[in-house]
Amino acid sequence: MARTVAVITPAFKAQDTLPATVRSVLEQSQGDWQHWIIADDGFDYAGFLAERGLADPRQVFVGSGGIGRGASVTRNVALDRLDTPYAAILDADDRLKPLKLEKAVAALDRHGIVTTALDVMTMDFTHLRHVGAGPDRALRPGEHKWVSLSMDSMIVWDRRRGDGRYDATMSNMTDLEFLLQLYRTVPESYHLGTPLHDYIKRDGSMSNGKDVASGMIASKTEILARLEAGHYGLREEDVAGLAGFLRTSLEAEASYGAALAARPGLLFEDHIEPKLAAAQA
Repeated sequence: MARTVAVITPAFKAQDTLPATVRSVLEQSQGDWQHWIIADDGFDYAGFLAERGLADPRQVFVGSGGIGRGASVTRNVALDRLDTPYAAILDADDRLKPLKLEKAVAALDRHGIVTTALDVMTMDFTHLRHVGAGPDRALRPGEHKWVSLSMDSMIVWDRRRGDGRYDATMSNMTDLEFLLQLYRTVPESYHLGTPLHDYIKRDGSMSNGKDVASGMIASKTEILARLEAGHYGLREEDVAGLAGFLRTSLEAEASYGAALAARPGLLFEDHIEPKLAAAQA
């Protein structure tokens, strides 16, 4: 029987973090799911999870077709094969709150894309802050990033209404670029303001380290150029909203290294938030 929602998890040297990620799927209040675990390192994750008592018949194990092909290629392997109406993204070091799929699937009855607030945590699951917490509400594409100012891999979407593939040519920001593909045919998303997705800040990760600013700047600049060239077919006001966010974010990237040196441990979210508030004032 085809399941309702496929959860897509790329796995590359994920032995330390994947058990907690998988457990969060197993503990979902909505049990009508598939969990696609795509190995990008040739590792036997099926055997690994079975040894830890985390095997489940709803899990699907495939390989990326190589070693170290990257998260975008690995996610696309699942997107090319799955047959569920809905799909969700879950990185191999993040977790779902127990009600995430239930609430998202319920909202997909009326909306083509669902996003959720984030619980930003350290690697040992210590809470750092929330992002996007507040009322549930529909958001136009131009409004989304001003609410979800952090990563965008918390999405759940109706593949029959909008779909795309991850851009393997970009080193960063592929979650946002993918979401913009979905917005081509889905005019608004629905944001659940309850934090339902644990976003883990890895030590030295692309979202948490000062040495990746050049990659982030290049990717944000490319997305900005695509937006302004009409690549996604969005309304003028939505392009303006997204472009405004990206320009503010690029300014924040340029000053983040110095800010991080002055305040070790400073989250990029805490660095950019006052800049976004000032831009909206």
